[in-house]
Amino acid sequence: MKRRTARKKAIQTLYQVDLAKTEWGEALQNVLGSGERDSFLDEVVTGIRDHIEEIDTTLKPHLNKWTLDRLPHVDRAILRLATYELQYREDAPNQVVINEAVELAKEFGTDQSSKFINGVLSSIAKQGE
Repeated sequence: MKRRTARKKAIQTLYQVDLAKTEWGEALQNVLGSGERDSFLDEVVTGIRDHIEEIDTTLKPHLNKWTLDRLPHVDRAILRLATYELQYREDAPNQVVINEAVELAKEFGTDQSSKFINGVLSSIAKQGE
């Protein structure tokens, strides 16, 4: 499975967990159906689950007059995925992670999602430098 596909499936998993309060493993299985498992997908979903509090703590100061609870579920899922990758994975440059998140926002989010997500993640990436 390509990373972009795995990221889409991770977003769908996070969306189910967040909106429907589905159990993490069940949400991932719902997304995969009878499809193949992927180590990157498993690692990011498990990593986000294990570090959700730290990820949210990182996100909050960068939301510019927004709160996590007010964000659309899709935007919150994309931000959590990308923040996890920025903080806990070193196998993709920050700009690649941000670009992938922006593309996911264009595909799944609102008209304003991509700009908002780009700004938040750029701020987080600069802080980490």
